[in-house]
Amino acid sequence: MKKEDKSLLVKELAKNIAAYNHFYVVDAGELDSSKTSDLRRLCFNKEVKMMMVKNTLLVKALQESEGEYEELYETLKGSTAVFFSNTGNVPAKLIKEFSKVNKKPVLKSAYVEESIYVGENQLDALVSIKSKDELIGDIIALLQSPAKNVISALQSGGSTIHGVLQTLAERE
Repeated sequence: MKKEDKSLLVKELAKNIAAYNHFYVVDAGELDSSKTSDLRRLCFNKEVKMMMVKNTLLVKALQESEGEYEELYETLKGSTAVFFSNTGNVPAKLIKEFSKVNKKPVLKSAYVEESIYVGENQLDALVSIKSKDELIGDIIALLQSPAKNVISALQSGGSTIHGVLQTLAERE
């Protein structure tokens, strides 16, 4: 690969790191072409950008990017692919779903919600992270709950008052 091509690839990686809020570093080696195509198709359907990269070029791109990524450097060994996403838990769910049938991809590390996760054992924690939209939905549900309780109490109290008034009217 020519030096110009490498520098263009490093710039593209750095641009993707800046553009996407979350990225996962995975080992997707040893997959045959059909399984790799299936993985790429699944990534495309889930709006995850997948790039196979050389470790040295990824290190250079991380060094050019703003942020503290030093913990990720030790995981950059062997075959490496990077999954870029704007939703933190989607690539984790994708990896878990795809690796049920295949042995790969295997999570090496991830940068999610401004935190670094290292190791395959972090996959379950990453799957359980809620996205921004899910958190907003939970907050709205919590805020609506007291209002619904008040309305329900007022409606039940109204029917109680109506019953008392009807009983008093029937006595006369």
